[in-house]
Amino acid sequence: MTYRIINPLKNISKAILCQQAAQFCVEYGFQDHKQLFQMAALVAQNPDEFEELEELSDEERFCLRREITHKWHLPAALYYTVFITSLGAAIQGWDNTGANGANLSFPEEFGIADRPWVVGCVNSAPTVLGLMSAWLSDPLNDRFGRRGCIFITGLFCVFPVLGQSFTRNWWELLICRMLLGVGIGVKITTIPIMSAETVPANIRGGLGISYQTSVAAGIFIGFVCNLAFYPLGADAWRYQLGAAFIPAVPLLFLIWLVPESPRWLLKKGRYTESFASFSRLRNSPLQAARDLYYAHAQLVAEQTAFAGSTYRGRIAELFTAPRLRRATLASFIVMAAQQFSGIGIIAFYSSTIFTQAGYSARASLTASVGFGAVNFLFAFPALKTIDIFGRRNLLLLTFPNMAWCLFAAAVCFKINAASELRLPLIAFFIFLFTAFYSPGIGPVPAVYASECFPLSHRESGMAWSIFVNNTFSTVLGLTFPSMLAEFGPTGAFCFYGGLNLVATVMIFLGLPETKQRTLEELDQIFSVPTSRHAAYQLQTWLPWFVRRYVRWDQAAELEPLYDLDGVTREHFAAGTA
Repeated sequence: MTYRIINPLKNISKAILCQQAAQFCVEYGFQDHKQLFQMAALVAQNPDEFEELEELSDEERFCLRREITHKWHLPAALYYTVFITSLGAAIQGWDNTGANGANLSFPEEFGIADRPWVVGCVNSAPTVLGLMSAWLSDPLNDRFGRRGCIFITGLFCVFPVLGQSFTRNWWELLICRMLLGVGIGVKITTIPIMSAETVPANIRGGLGISYQTSVAAGIFIGFVCNLAFYPLGADAWRYQLGAAFIPAVPLLFLIWLVPESPRWLLKKGRYTESFASFSRLRNSPLQAARDLYYAHAQLVAEQTAFAGSTYRGRIAELFTAPRLRRATLASFIVMAAQQFSGIGIIAFYSSTIFTQAGYSARASLTASVGFGAVNFLFAFPALKTIDIFGRRNLLLLTFPNMAWCLFAAAVCFKINAASELRLPLIAFFIFLFTAFYSPGIGPVPAVYASECFPLSHRESGMAWSIFVNNTFSTVLGLTFPSMLAEFGPTGAFCFYGGLNLVATVMIFLGLPETKQRTLEELDQIFSVPTSRHAAYQLQTWLPWFVRRYVRWDQAAELEPLYDLDGVTREHFAAGTA
């Protein structure tokens, strides 16, 4: 069975569509732009056929043509928006690595070096509070908007982070890190949403990975600072933890210079402001009007489907409404898979792991800098591959490779300590694991979770996603010190290698592809039953793959699960998330 996905404007006659666009202009105060919105509606109806529309000028055709051939040629305001909002993500990565270096000294100063559960609680405190505070993102975004929400959470990423440097005992440090978690939970929910709602659909993944790239940059800079502050001795951990406030300061001021999310403004009924925002984020008034009109059509459909939803009702509908329940399951899979990979443990405890491998404290910090550099540099291949190769395919390619890298590193820990190959091999396989992680499960979760839910439930859906991610991060972060003490590095790495294989199966059976699809397409894609999706993978896709790439039968044809009738992915280049 093939599921058909239809453009909602496809079967409306030209006259009626122009009439509807004119009525839209009267209703929302665009009377002076009546002709513009009528043309925009026609382009949205048939995005592939704009060359045949007599109403368009040569300049307008040129702009529409150019967004296909030069899809990265976008206004500076769009790139500025993505860059500024992504500064908030750097804080998270920097803090993780600050804790990584601080683990070598603060447990001794506070007398908890022999209490691994306490160390685990201090390290995981931001994720513990983050998983709870993520649920605040819905009411905070509803009240203050995307920009206001990012500003508020930025405050929590300045003062508690600085406060860590002045703590006198472990429980004061714990409180500061808990306050940091309050900000992180809402921030990491809001930033991917902001990116998804402003970036064109055909490069939504490419620009959406700016979140993960910023996290990776924060991790790398944090490791460099750890090494730089190491000579300060017993007080080094104070500087290693406190320095993470730096990217939050410019964020507090610069966030007010970027345009508010046009889709949030639509949701609040502020259509003229939404058009002004779209106009700053697109290359021409026609493109801005097209995206506004198409987004309006989507919003009307969502309001019809979920009319009268309350905050509690929206959360309940994540698990009861079929379309939302499938998005909820998919976001669970991708968020859980990120923590199953084991990257959080390496980010928090790489210095400890390298020390157990036989490195000195300074050498461990240096090796951790190498880990951070690999994590940052290998995130860039995802800029193009995530929208061309796809989210799902990236994960299915990288997870098995991550698994064998962890198994190989586990075996290397068994090499005789006197061997000169032991330390380089351990570091090599950890770096290789990171090289597979960075373009795959590194950027995909934030991008995927921010786009799979409709606008009506986007905040609550992202809150659920962050809740899942932080829950697994908390559990794994709390248990890793004890696991490392009980089973050693070999046992711990084998455990995470096994989880990578489990994640591969989960992704294969339950994760639909979302690359280059507009919201209307995603509504239809997540309307396909999960059981049908899993059956298709096992009964149709897998036999085709074996025939095509194992038996090398070039005549093998794959029956598609979706029939994109009347909907384009590549050509409808500027449809928002």
